[in-house]
Amino acid sequence: MKEARDPSSVSSKATDCTRRHTRIQTEPSPPPPMTSVRSSAASLVPSIRGAAELVRQEALRRELDGCQLLAGIWCHGLTVAQLRSIRASLPPTARLVVTKNSDMAAAVAGTRWEALRPCARGMNAWLFVRSDEIPPALKPYRDFQKEWKLQLNDFTGAVYEGRLYGPDDFAQLEAMPTRAQSYQYLLGCLQMPAVNLLAVLRARQEAMLAQAPAEGEAAAPAPEPAEK
Repeated sequence: MKEARDPSSVSSKATDCTRRHTRIQTEPSPPPPMTSVRSSAASLVPSIRGAAELVRQEALRRELDGCQLLAGIWCHGLTVAQLRSIRASLPPTARLVVTKNSDMAAAVAGTRWEALRPCARGMNAWLFVRSDEIPPALKPYRDFQKEWKLQLNDFTGAVYEGRLYGPDDFAQLEAMPTRAQSYQYLLGCLQMPAVNLLAVLRARQEAMLAQAPAEGEAAAPAPEPAEK
């Protein structure tokens, strides 16, 4: 025969189960793991850096618009004050820019300045010249180099009219005639034929004038004999 269950014990067990179920439902679930602020910031750094690089490269491309010559200068060891002094001595058509080599290499890629990419190594400052007056744009740094005896801080290379000039080729750029000298030479070439023609005409005129008295004396009629 089955033993009769105590109603009170059954009721207490049911009450315990109800309380346990209620406790499970009412207990708050653990919060979701919070994302680290540091990890979020780290994930944003690459995109910020990429955007900053694009901005710098676009600024360099704008500098190249209308540029006639682009030259690199080895600026290792130069102070900020020295760079400012160089900038102050440049003509208005020239500008000295210090930037990353990677940005410069990306800016000149696929352009007529691409030949200068091998020079984009080490510490460089870049001279942008927006005029065909090349010697006056190079002279201020050359004077600065001689004044401070910075033989190692030389030009690393330049591109002019699509041609790459190495450090040993800068004498050709520095010896180029200025615009005024070119105009004087062209004017002299144009005037030369006219000067030669005038010299010939003047010599011909002087020769004719020199021959005129002799011919006049020969053509003069002999005097008539006196009547007896």
